[in-house]
Amino acid sequence: MEKGTLVEFRVNNDRRLAVVEKPEGKKDWIAIDEKGNLHKIRPQKVDYQIEGQSFKYTEIPKFKTEVEPYVDESNLEIAWELLVEDSTPVTPSELASLIFSEETPPVCYAAHILLSDDKMYFKKKGDIYEPRPITQVEEIKHQIEIETQRKQEKEGFIHKIHQALKGEDIHWEETELVKLNFIEKFALQPDNPPKQAQEILESLGRQKTGDSALQLLIDLKLWSKHENIFLRRSSYPNYFTAQVSEVAHSILDQLYAGTIKDPNPRLDLTHQKVYTIDDESTEEIDDGLSVEQLDNGSLRYWIHIADPTRLINPDDTLDLEARKRSTSLYLPTGMIPMFPPELATGPMSLVQGQICPALSFAITLKDDGGVSDYEIHATLIKPTYRLTYHDVDEMLHLDIQAELQVKQLAEAAKKRAQWRKDNGSVMISMPEAIIKVKNDEEVSIELLDPSFSRSLVAEMMILAGEVAGKYCQEHNIPVAFRSQPQPELPPEEELILLPAGPVRSSALRRCMPKSGTGLSAARHASLGLETYTQVTSPIRRYTDLLAHFQIKAHLRGDELPFHRDKMQEIIFEVMSTSSEAVLVERQTNRYWSLQYLQKHSNEIWHGLVLRWLREDDNLALILLEDLGLEFPHRFDRVPKLGEQIKLQVHFCDPQRDEIRFKEAIG
Repeated sequence: MEKGTLVEFRVNNDRRLAVVEKPEGKKDWIAIDEKGNLHKIRPQKVDYQIEGQSFKYTEIPKFKTEVEPYVDESNLEIAWELLVEDSTPVTPSELASLIFSEETPPVCYAAHILLSDDKMYFKKKGDIYEPRPITQVEEIKHQIEIETQRKQEKEGFIHKIHQALKGEDIHWEETELVKLNFIEKFALQPDNPPKQAQEILESLGRQKTGDSALQLLIDLKLWSKHENIFLRRSSYPNYFTAQVSEVAHSILDQLYAGTIKDPNPRLDLTHQKVYTIDDESTEEIDDGLSVEQLDNGSLRYWIHIADPTRLINPDDTLDLEARKRSTSLYLPTGMIPMFPPELATGPMSLVQGQICPALSFAITLKDDGGVSDYEIHATLIKPTYRLTYHDVDEMLHLDIQAELQVKQLAEAAKKRAQWRKDNGSVMISMPEAIIKVKNDEEVSIELLDPSFSRSLVAEMMILAGEVAGKYCQEHNIPVAFRSQPQPELPPEEELILLPAGPVRSSALRRCMPKSGTGLSAARHASLGLETYTQVTSPIRRYTDLLAHFQIKAHLRGDELPFHRDKMQEIIFEVMSTSSEAVLVERQTNRYWSLQYLQKHSNEIWHGLVLRWLREDDNLALILLEDLGLEFPHRFDRVPKLGEQIKLQVHFCDPQRDEIRFKEAIG
């Protein structure tokens, strides 16, 4: 190179022109760009050298102006069409001569720019450029068209997002819903962000974080401010598919038309006075109670359970849907049923005043409360009264003689509770909170009334579970038996030192081992039963439904629908899903309890120190007695177990599941 030579090189991949001024050492040259900046360059870093003219750096702007008119990509396509047939290679100066009929420095440099920037028609090989084959150019054009279309779609998608953010009604295409789904995945799994979601957030000028993805979904009104993230993260379906809904409506149509007939005889008990006892808000009515006086004067207690298996068959669409869900989900915002609600709250339920198929357990008790005799029948009943727990408590308090059966059921429940206690049952009574949300904002928390009527119903359901367990054990019917190992309880002299009530119950609860589910009957320690299976909630708990399928088939003398190996497989699947559902319920309740406390952060709550979590750190478990909620709390002093304290919310962030309290003064 000589002084005055105009050369092109790259600075941070940007094209740069400079005039060679002087050598620098043995290998480098000093060149000056149009702004007078000095550059030290090596010859091998020079991409192009303008020949045929000597330059000053002040002349570079004029040179660039002379070059500009010739930099037209359409000229390159014309040249390629002329050269491709014979695969004739070309240099910048030859290209200049071919398409411009001159080889002046500005024209040759323009040809160089066209060739070096081109990614479609020519490929560089040494100092020359070869025309690409026709098929290759067509493929490149096709790829460019696809990329252009993608870019346009992306720009259109981002534009629609901006419109939606302004409050405009937007119809999202299927391809756009797929892109929004990436945003949802990012919001749900921030530690594993989809690349597509990050690109969308970046295009919108938002941070590429999970919180930002969540906020975008809320801003777009695709998710609510209090979207249930826990439910969305789970595998639990939030809605019923069109196929499942069609099957449900088909069953309703057949019931209305009277074309669904029970092929097997049922014991007619429609003459009995049957009570259903539930909370006022309960929609799935799956159990009822009645009392029959026998000829010898003794009493037979009937526990009637709704019979949804009359409308479904093992492994049909509704059965598989219920199996997938495993349980109805009870959330503060509402219930998500195991079966479509039009069936669960309608023909599957025990509806007052209607003739309802049921699976009924008839039981006589010994004087001490043990089971003397029992029978199980597929029946027809006609629920007489739908009572609330409050109704039953009032009836017992007023001793209404016209409803003697209620009193008889109460006496049987007391007898059963004592019998189970004598057999080693462990009674743990802790305050229980009912959290409800209205209009996605209004949170209320009520303490569940520990009324005797609830104990009455619970004892009858436990009794039905014991009898069902006995029947399945005696006839070798594989069902989901529930069991619990014997706990190692604190010595009585140690327990008596703890304040009676929640503190003592908390100490007992801590000692209780986890219950299990299996195909073999085993003792359930906390219930005080040698065998037990759940059968009283077939509309909302799938293992109960399985037991109904099995027991009814055996009563008919039919082959069992689920043999042992298949039953084991199903139970394993269902228990896993059920555990996930329980976790969703717990997390959702926790979220809304924190929302409630955040809104009432100025209130003073009465607390009770239940037990130590880490005594060395003054970390204890406390109970907010007003609400029935338990939280860990670190004290700045050493409290006593059972100590009454006053607490106020110090910090609360429901989204991050964080809450801290401080002791209130005075």
